[in-house]
Amino acid sequence: MLKPVELEIELFCRGMRIDPSCHATEAGRRITRTRAGLGSGLEIIIPSRPKDIWVNVPVVERFAQHSSFLLRWDRDAYRILDSRNGSEYTIEIPPEPAWYSRQTSAGNEMSRIGVLQGNYLGIYVSARCLYWSNAISQACKFCTTGKNVGAAEESRKRVEDVVEVARAARNESGAIFTHFNTGYHYEDRDEREEMHGLRMCEPYVRAVRQQVGGFIGVQAVPVPRRKFVEYDELIEAGTDHFSFCYEFEDPEVFARLCPGKASTVGQHAFFEAMEYTAKKLGRGRVSGEIIAGVEPIEATKRGIDRIVNAGAFPTVCIFRPTIDSEMEEFPPPDPEAMRDVFAYLHQSCRRAGLPVGILPIEVSLVVQPEETAQLVEPTFADHVYSMKNWTLRQLAKPYVTWKLRPAA
Repeated sequence: MLKPVELEIELFCRGMRIDPSCHATEAGRRITRTRAGLGSGLEIIIPSRPKDIWVNVPVVERFAQHSSFLLRWDRDAYRILDSRNGSEYTIEIPPEPAWYSRQTSAGNEMSRIGVLQGNYLGIYVSARCLYWSNAISQACKFCTTGKNVGAAEESRKRVEDVVEVARAARNESGAIFTHFNTGYHYEDRDEREEMHGLRMCEPYVRAVRQQVGGFIGVQAVPVPRRKFVEYDELIEAGTDHFSFCYEFEDPEVFARLCPGKASTVGQHAFFEAMEYTAKKLGRGRVSGEIIAGVEPIEATKRGIDRIVNAGAFPTVCIFRPTIDSEMEEFPPPDPEAMRDVFAYLHQSCRRAGLPVGILPIEVSLVVQPEETAQLVEPTFADHVYSMKNWTLRQLAKPYVTWKLRPAA
């Protein structure tokens, strides 16, 4: 039998088939291709201790059609059967929120404004990334944002709509984290001012902070210069967390698969911004996001250490060959190699003493750092680290309650 986190990794790498008699896609959350397309799977919950694990399992991609994992309804429960050895795993399927199908006051379906991935609300706030606008696409090869924005979701979101959706997600789904992201946007508005993704996020951040509450995160391509006033302004507006998707540690892989990012800002810009915001917000309140399973795993491990050394925590996403991306036919990674990567992730965070898993935020698109402890044989240092994080979780509970109140 696989440990819960091992099952999570296997499902990310192998995907899952759905038995014809199983009505998971009717009972659970709808499978949608919003934002970069990574959420185009079935949301499930794997029972685990000390907390359950949320997973967005690939089910529509081609590789998933040949998976050894089969989801079926059996004896009044959803179970995943591993056809390799006959092992069965009981899982839960969270129902689709009622607010998904409701309309905002402007008449827009709420699920076209934001969707839950785990228990956090993800919202793409702007028109499609400018990397998709060139005659020769400069878009990241694994991304489908340019095909989803305006099709599966509204191309531009009204601030009022975002507030209504964030409030519904908080009140009805218990979401305490709203995550805003945008692609590359950098253009002259007039002779004095420039408009880019960070500034686009600010009115949404301010409105949700004042009218809804909760924790707020922002992800955007860094400003292509060493001026960070935009981050200061977003912190003042109410941002609690920044994430930086630099994707790959290997410079050649980064340049080849992220041509737009390489030509407009370069890898160094992500780390300059990461280090700056980590110092402003504090260790563990900024994340560096990389993709595992494309470049050599030793490069991914170097990236993990680089992120930790910058005072951020690593968010490692297992590569998913999303439908309609340029890398749709690229094979998913080997689960054994990914177990090695995530065991290293745990050790790197523990060595740095990074606080992980302090807030009750579940992200279904990645293996979260606190889940990786199951992949190593616990040492005395691991027990001390676990106890430290447990203590911080208890101390954080009043703070979480306070943050859920609207600032206004």
